[in-house]
Amino acid sequence: MTPRPDGGTAGRSHDPTGTLPAAVLWDMDGTLVDTEPSWMAAEAALVGEHGGEWTEHDALQMIGLPLPAAAKILQGHGVDLPVEVITERLVDGVSEAISRHVEWQPGALELLVALRHAGVPCALVTMSYRRLAATVVAAAPQGSFAAVVTGDEVTFGKPHPEPYLRAAQMLGVDVRECVAIEDSPPGIGSALAAGASTLGVEHIAPVVAAPGLSRVGSLAEIDLGDLARIASGEVIDLLVRSGA
Repeated sequence: MTPRPDGGTAGRSHDPTGTLPAAVLWDMDGTLVDTEPSWMAAEAALVGEHGGEWTEHDALQMIGLPLPAAAKILQGHGVDLPVEVITERLVDGVSEAISRHVEWQPGALELLVALRHAGVPCALVTMSYRRLAATVVAAAPQGSFAAVVTGDEVTFGKPHPEPYLRAAQMLGVDVRECVAIEDSPPGIGSALAAGASTLGVEHIAPVVAAPGLSRVGSLAEIDLGDLARIASGEVIDLLVRSGA
C-alpha cells in the first residue's frame, strides 16, 4: 500500500471527517452495473452472424471504448454493416438485457446512497448511449445523478478528457476537486487526463498501477472516508496485496 505521512498505509478508512469531493463522476458499464457480459454477448452474436470468430481477448479490447470505435473493430472481424447499424444492434442487445434486470456491482448502491445523504452530487459518465443510461438512472435510488454524459452526446469519447470535463461543467464544479470511478483503461485514461482524482475498480479488465491512480477490487471496499482521502490527493491501492 501507499505510505501515508502518519506512517500508516493507504487503505480503508472509517474516518469520514475529511473533506469530501466536490462531486463523484461515475462510469457505468462494469463500474456501476455489471453490463459487460451483455456487451460481450451482443458482440459475439454479431460476429457469429457474419461467420467470424470472437474471442475473450477480442472482447476485452472493447471494454470502455466509444461505440463507433467498437463498431469499427467489429467490422474488422467481418461484420459487414455500417457503423451506425452495428452500434444500434449492440445497444438493442444490451438494452433488452437490462430492461429485464439491472445487475448492480457490489457496493455501488450503498455508496450512491451514502453520497446522496452526504450532499455530494454525482454524474454518470458513460460511453453507452442515452437510452441505456436512462434505464440505469431510472433504476438507481431517486436523485442519485444530477448530470448524465453519454457517448452519443460528446464529440470525443474516452480516453479523451471531454466526457469528464463536461460532467464537471454540468455540475458546476472543478474537475480537479472530483473523484472519478472507472474500471477500464480508456475510462481511467479519460478521467486522469481531465484532472480528476481517479479510482480504478478492477472488474473484467486489469487495472494497471499508474501514478496518482487509486485501485480497489470492489466498491464494497470503499466508503466516504476513502473518497475524501482520494479527493485530497492520497492514493489508496488495495490491489498491491495481490501483486497486481
